[in-house]
Amino acid sequence: MDGLETRELRYFVAVAEELHFGRAAERLNMAQPPLSRAIQQLERRLGVLLLDRNRRGVSLTTAGEVMLGEARLALDAVDAAVRRTRRAASAQSALVLTTKAGASHELLKELLDSYAARPGAVEIDVLLCEIGEQGRLLRSGRADVAIMHAPFDVMTGLDSTEILTEGQVAIVPASHPLAQRSSLTMAEVSDVPDLPIARWPRHDNTYPPGPGPEVHSQSQLAQLVALGRTLLVIPASSRAWQWPEHVAVPVLDAPSVTTLLAWPAGVRSAALAELVETAERLKESDIGDPIAFNNRKIAG
Repeated sequence: MDGLETRELRYFVAVAEELHFGRAAERLNMAQPPLSRAIQQLERRLGVLLLDRNRRGVSLTTAGEVMLGEARLALDAVDAAVRRTRRAASAQSALVLTTKAGASHELLKELLDSYAARPGAVEIDVLLCEIGEQGRLLRSGRADVAIMHAPFDVMTGLDSTEILTEGQVAIVPASHPLAQRSSLTMAEVSDVPDLPIARWPRHDNTYPPGPGPEVHSQSQLAQLVALGRTLLVIPASSRAWQWPEHVAVPVLDAPSVTTLLAWPAGVRSAALAELVETAERLKESDIGDPIAFNNRKIAG
């Protein structure tokens, strides 16, 4: 069987996402008959049925569900290759670093300042994103490198180096009794009737069950805490964005969080290699010691 064409993959993804040939054809700006023929030809070439077609409409077979995931990855890889190639050819080539807004602010500043001091350092454009978007931006080629956090972020298809492992804190309203505590436990923050813990999106963009609000952005979350509607648990170094109406209280038994510098597997330019080396040197300094780093940040 000859290799699949990106055109065929784009056709299939459109039909699989719309589950309607007419809407998919409109989305692709083409007529429906040639789209139907292209999908049938794709199924014949693969030797499998990708779509169930009946009077109720169109649905994906088990093979079709697998094909959809693989096709999306393949198309992302092609688009990423184009973006990276064009960026590399630019006369003013720069690294694009993406990070969740408000996360690891002091650590990121140290990394950028240390890298900028190196001879021949290129410009780094910082692309701020919302919760869980870093991996998608890396895989699509819109970013070259990212600040990510284990075990929360999906690291599939990425290489990484560890920078800092630390504990977590609860961000609570300054007016709430919990703000007076010197420390808390996960059990205590998970069961506060008047202050339900915020619900973060999972990797598939669904939310776990619970009474707490679904959070979509850092600014939304900050305001909900300030209004006394929720609390959250985050890495200690990510609290730089907290408002005066917030108080950070250590959560003694919260799982440790590791801050990572991550990039697409197998993709490593000279500039990226130097940034990775800078991050690894920072880890060897007191920035890699969470107690020393956080004490230095508070003192500053």
